[in-house]
Amino acid sequence: MNLFKSSLVALACTGLLACNSTPSQSPTQRDGSANISEYQAMARSNVVSEVGYQLSFDLTGDSRFNATTKVEFNLSNTKEPLTLDLNKALISKFAINGKRIYPNYNDAYITVNPQLLSSGKNTIEIEYSREHSTNGEGLHRFVDPVDDKVYLYSHFEPAAAQQMFAVFDQPDLKATYEITVSAPKSWSVISTMRETSIDEQANQNIWTFPVTPKLSPYNFSMHAGPYHVWEDNSGKYPMRLFARQSVAEQVTAEDWFTYTKQGLTFFDDYFGIDYPFKKYDQLLVPDFLYGAMENAGAVTFAENRFMYKDTMTAAQRQRLASVIMHEMAHQWFGDLVTMKWWNGLWLNESFASFMGTLATSEATEFKHAWRTFYATGKQSAYRQDSLVTTHPIEVPVPTSMNAFDNIDAITYSKGASTLKQLRHLLGEETFQLGVQQYLAKYSYQNATLDDFIGSLAQASNRDLSQWTQDWLYQAGVNTLKADFHCENGRISQFSLLQTAPSSELPTLREQRVQVALFSASKYSIHNGPIVAVTYKGEKTEVPELIGEHCPNLVYPNFEDWGYVKVQLDEQSFITAKEQLSKVSDPLLRSMLWQSMWDSVSDGKISLVQYINVALVNAPTEQDYTILGQVIGNLKQAQQYLNSMAPNHKAYATKVSKGLTQMSLRMAMQHYDNADFQRRWFDAYVSMASSKDALNHLAELLAGTSNIRGLNISQDLRWKIIIQLNRHDYPNSAKLLTTEKQLDVSDSGQKSAIAAEVIRPQAQLKRQWLHTIEHNTSMPFSKLRVAMNYLYPSEQKLLSAATAEQRLANIAEIDKKGPVFMRAYNRRLIPTACSNASVEAINEVLNTETGLSQMTRRALLETRQKEQRCVNISEMLNH
Repeated sequence: MNLFKSSLVALACTGLLACNSTPSQSPTQRDGSANISEYQAMARSNVVSEVGYQLSFDLTGDSRFNATTKVEFNLSNTKEPLTLDLNKALISKFAINGKRIYPNYNDAYITVNPQLLSSGKNTIEIEYSREHSTNGEGLHRFVDPVDDKVYLYSHFEPAAAQQMFAVFDQPDLKATYEITVSAPKSWSVISTMRETSIDEQANQNIWTFPVTPKLSPYNFSMHAGPYHVWEDNSGKYPMRLFARQSVAEQVTAEDWFTYTKQGLTFFDDYFGIDYPFKKYDQLLVPDFLYGAMENAGAVTFAENRFMYKDTMTAAQRQRLASVIMHEMAHQWFGDLVTMKWWNGLWLNESFASFMGTLATSEATEFKHAWRTFYATGKQSAYRQDSLVTTHPIEVPVPTSMNAFDNIDAITYSKGASTLKQLRHLLGEETFQLGVQQYLAKYSYQNATLDDFIGSLAQASNRDLSQWTQDWLYQAGVNTLKADFHCENGRISQFSLLQTAPSSELPTLREQRVQVALFSASKYSIHNGPIVAVTYKGEKTEVPELIGEHCPNLVYPNFEDWGYVKVQLDEQSFITAKEQLSKVSDPLLRSMLWQSMWDSVSDGKISLVQYINVALVNAPTEQDYTILGQVIGNLKQAQQYLNSMAPNHKAYATKVSKGLTQMSLRMAMQHYDNADFQRRWFDAYVSMASSKDALNHLAELLAGTSNIRGLNISQDLRWKIIIQLNRHDYPNSAKLLTTEKQLDVSDSGQKSAIAAEVIRPQAQLKRQWLHTIEHNTSMPFSKLRVAMNYLYPSEQKLLSAATAEQRLANIAEIDKKGPVFMRAYNRRLIPTACSNASVEAINEVLNTETGLSQMTRRALLETRQKEQRCVNISEMLNH
């Protein structure tokens, strides 16, 4: 049978064998798109069971692959039509229970007439071809620009398995997978299981794999290409690591294997269930949409986040260990036991974030992992939870298209923080027992939030229904403040005051925290009593502290047990501001730094006060994690000032000069500590804007100047070139052209795009904006780079030149779908730190009523952030 677009053929179908039409009034009738609603998915899983896929792929072609899907399943109801998902394929053969027919196919799914199906076991077989994707979903194809070698990898979350094979693409239809792959002779093929045989033929190899355990479609994967492979069989489970050949020298396999072995040992013990997939493969892949993906037994990682052309810093190594642990936790919590529908995705991600941090802190060299979590992930959660678009942790997900609408810091880090404080509330051993019982009971099955909470409730012999309602079904972050009085140098009254964020979000919660008292002297901050308190409601008395010495500083969430914003009392705030460097406990010092930055965001102190404190204290900061936290806030401060110009141009210029001078001085002083030097030097490069600083960067690039101990690697060369082009430094365009010719790698090509689009040239900006909005041939990964660098904060006029156009076109651009809009909304909604910008966004929100939930939410958040910038700007005037 010739290849054809089955949707066209279906229009001519007339008989039973030529058409399997859908009853027009069926309650499960889909809308013709690739998305499926929760109701439709539940209806399908109610009648379909015992699913098994036999998949065959021919990967010897170029832009297309040929494949066969044979799906076997049990059906309990033959009255309603059944759909089978398959995205944009050219079908050459379609058979139901051995009978070959024309499919009723609309490029998104096949609708099967129930009269052709049997009650009980059924078989559907489809032969087809499909284009490889270039947007990171389905079966992605990448051609290495260095050596023209081709690499493939799959990515299916949330519902993109249908872009590779015919499938019931929903998490609660777990299935077994048995695959055969024809691939070029030089290629490796990697999947959930290790291959059982490789049949070497004249021009290709045939790879055969055994049947997998039951998996949700998004947890299965297949990857292929001439990958470089490292192997380590020194642990309990065989481990392999894969990367493209042209970048293999950038991979430190020893670190990967070390952290992987440490994690497997930790999780085997913690979960009480051996790792379920027998071998542990990890692949570094290009153009990846996210940081990593927990495919069962074959985890994929984004190259650009874990591969460097220089020695990894401590922060980069810790990030690697942490993400390895996060994805490894998913092998049990997500792959072995899987949520029933996408409203449970938060539990997968929250639990993996919590367990990944726990494993990193207890099983690796990074014992301070929880401090890093506090300074990064948790702060993102607090910010997200304070926006007008905040949402409960557990939210409905109407369709598969909405699966990632609420994938944010609330889903990951607030959820992880909630689980962390629940562990403190129940006790560590009780919490672990509940997790073990949950995994044992639901192995290779789907489970719900109630199943998880029920396991913890049973282990703790405690009713967790109110806890679940308050923490998981109610949005917002509470604020905690110590309220105390002293008489004759002793505490006479002490209580904790809890407040809700607003009348719209009134929930007050129960959790367990530690309250710590400190006294200050001229040279140091002294630790006082520390009391564990379970608080709830508006006010909780703490009688244990009555009679203690009156403190200079109180911190009511010591060691960060709780998920709550801390408002320092007046005396504690003064002590923190004046004696910050004397606080010896690094986590407490990190929290105090954060309290001051929060005071800027909340409008309680001016940006000037924070910058002054930072200029005095940052150079003396000896903790690497805290230094990164402070530098991150200073970069945000500089962005605020850039956005405010010209209102505060003179001050912005002064601050920029002060920050670059401080960063350069500290980079030079830390010649004997590579981690600190790199952290300070990266800050120097990103903040440099003055003529002197840019001249110095150009000299470092040319090799006519140097900084003792600093290696200007290829990665740093590109960072410098991007910054020089950002400020239109003389000959910077020529430097870009030369470097682009020297570095033809994929990362080099993307860095060249960044350096080009960031140049402050109006016509260039318009050309690239047109490319972003209308180009269909450029890989999405490169378009995403262009989005990220098109309008830096100081290029206000250039951004304003196309702001009206971007807002006018946003409804049309929104039709490109969630993958595209996730990147577009992050960078290209116009901002100007002005009331006019706020009003422009208001106008779009009021007139464009058909926007997707994701884009409408992004507009609401941008409007609120703009208003915050305006408020911070106004405070500078006082």
